[in-house]
Amino acid sequence: MQAQPGAQVFQRVVVEPAYKAVSAAIERAILDGALPPGAALPTEQELSERFGVHRSTVREAIRQVEQEGLLQRREGRRLFVSLPGMHELAPRAMRLLLLHQTTFQELWDVALTLEPLAARLAAQHATDDDLALLQANVDAADAEPGLPAQAALDTEFHTLVGRASHNHALMLAREPISLLYNPTLLQIFERLPQGSARNLDAHHHTLAALRARDADAAAEWTRKHMVDFQRGFAMAGLRMDTPVAQPA
Repeated sequence: MQAQPGAQVFQRVVVEPAYKAVSAAIERAILDGALPPGAALPTEQELSERFGVHRSTVREAIRQVEQEGLLQRREGRRLFVSLPGMHELAPRAMRLLLLHQTTFQELWDVALTLEPLAARLAAQHATDDDLALLQANVDAADAEPGLPAQAALDTEFHTLVGRASHNHALMLAREPISLLYNPTLLQIFERLPQGSARNLDAHHHTLAALRARDADAAAEWTRKHMVDFQRGFAMAGLRMDTPVAQPA
């Protein structure tokens, strides 16, 4: 039988599971501000009655929202709306980068834009507390700890600069990238004895520019730092086209 005109325009309707619809409604209430951070989530029984679904459906929906970091249990089993931190969100994005076989070259291409931008914004918006934390980081690195500690302090330095930008979109964008490419710094330090000293020198210059509120100098020193990182990567015999691996 010949199909009627326009019949192929329509697709089979896919009915979404009830728990997903409930989960989406709860998330929407949180993101819209109807349930602000710190607000108590209605009980399973109350939500079951409001949505007209079984409690088991509500329980599965809540589990989904809780996994996203938007709900937190306290005061026994009671759930409250929470604001996920960078340390909770960044690992999820990092896992996606791993699954997509992202290369070090891809990470560096993005970091070459994000890190100087973070330094530029930090020069404009850093508070005295931000600068104090950065100074403490540089002082700890000056104390010449072991190479693993030097690499960890480098990661912390760039995270602190990102926070000092006070730009949440930037902080969230750079953190998963930092988690993946910064552990490679330890390999560079181990293969290139001069690597840690050059790294720390760049941090000193960047911090001086931040203290002087010199956005151009802060961005330029950070750009040089990132270019030096790529050069050290190559000199250490590491390949930029290699997919990143799970940090130890």
